[in-house]
Amino acid sequence: MFFVAAKLIWFVIQPSTALILLLVAGIVAIGLGRPRAGMLIVMLGTTGLLVAGLLPLGVLMMLPLEDRFQRQEPDGPVAGIIVLGGGIDQSIGAARGVTTLTEAGERLTEAVALARRYPEARLVFTGGIASLTPEGPTESDAARRFFAEMGIPADRLTVEDQSRDTAENARFTKALVDPKPGERWLLVTSAWHMPRSVGCFRAIGWPVVAWPTDYRSAGPQDLTSLMPRASYGLTMVDVAAKEWVGLLAYRLTGRTDALFPAP
Repeated sequence: MFFVAAKLIWFVIQPSTALILLLVAGIVAIGLGRPRAGMLIVMLGTTGLLVAGLLPLGVLMMLPLEDRFQRQEPDGPVAGIIVLGGGIDQSIGAARGVTTLTEAGERLTEAVALARRYPEARLVFTGGIASLTPEGPTESDAARRFFAEMGIPADRLTVEDQSRDTAENARFTKALVDPKPGERWLLVTSAWHMPRSVGCFRAIGWPVVAWPTDYRSAGPQDLTSLMPRASYGLTMVDVAAKEWVGLLAYRLTGRTDALFPAP
């Protein structure tokens, strides 16, 4: 229920959609004979699109998320590497018969690099179907193919294919691999997604080691530049806003151990 509600609510309130709906509302108000109110609403929507699309608002929202956790070299043996789903486009890949990586595809390529760096570590991929209609191949099906193509032996890979969100990633993976006390497990996901992810694992008593990847900003220097294109700026605002809203929602529902998990 939480998963479906979160998907539906976010579709409406995500900044890019909300701003477009605001423009539509303004146009409707003008058409209904409320020109002053309609023009005001249109101006608000237009200003919002310009600020979110062209100014570095997305960078400002993204930096605290991406900088929260830094990579730290493990100070001992690595028992396993956990890769969160989200880096594979299931619909395009299934239609084309290929493995199609998304903007978060670095989650998988970084996992391959770590698997070669730590040849004794288990490799675990977690991710099922993230769409509202749980039908068709899971993201894990494509992950199996991807890791096989990258030369990872099938007997080294463990796949969890039932989870649909980050909290389930943590809970289902722990039940599947049964980590032992004192073991060191690396968690690979996008840097902007790492605080919420670590919080979910800590909430179930699994102190993983953060290994962030898929950075969307170069750092504070990006705050002095305009976005290269409006669509990029809007996407960054959407991604960052979703993560901040997710942190709040997960904390309120007890899915994380802190509002803004820290190292």
